[in-house]
Amino acid sequence: MALRSGWLKAPWRRTARQSDDPYWSFFINTPPADRANSLLDVIRNAPEGNVFPTKADLHTPEVTASHVKEMARYLGADLVGIAKLDPDDAGHPFAIVCGVRADHDPRQAPGIGGQVPAQNGLFVTFVLSAWIRELGYRASLAASLDAARLAAAAKLGTLDRAGKLVTAEFGARVHFADVILTDLPLAAA
Repeated sequence: MALRSGWLKAPWRRTARQSDDPYWSFFINTPPADRANSLLDVIRNAPEGNVFPTKADLHTPEVTASHVKEMARYLGADLVGIAKLDPDDAGHPFAIVCGVRADHDPRQAPGIGGQVPAQNGLFVTFVLSAWIRELGYRASLAASLDAARLAAAAKLGTLDRAGKLVTAEFGARVHFADVILTDLPLAAA
């Protein structure tokens, strides 16, 4: 006996899914009911870990910077930049800025639509900073720094009037994760 499914419609085959779906706005814009279900808080509250006691033998700062950028892209970053800082009290002369493509701004879409790019960016910076500590150098996440300004200093794009970074690749649809402060010898670019 042959099965006929002429009356069934596959919702994933339609082209205008977002406008036809009554749950789309709820899914994108509703934050988790329990903050314990938010991966962002779990990663941000995780301990940084120790710095390996012996520093790794590194190439030139330019080669090391290219290795850091390649590692960040491997972990999922779409844009990576390195900015030189005025050394702070802890002696971090460089900031590494990682950006991921974001269809929805995490500050405006507290649901899964905005939180996926935030989670992806935080994963990249968390693992990248752990890798730098394994090389024997300090690396700390700094959520308080203006990532868009540092990304503009790293020549990843330009700031618009509202202070949001606009890139050639993604326009304004990019989310920058927490900035990594490090003493790893790098070349700003």
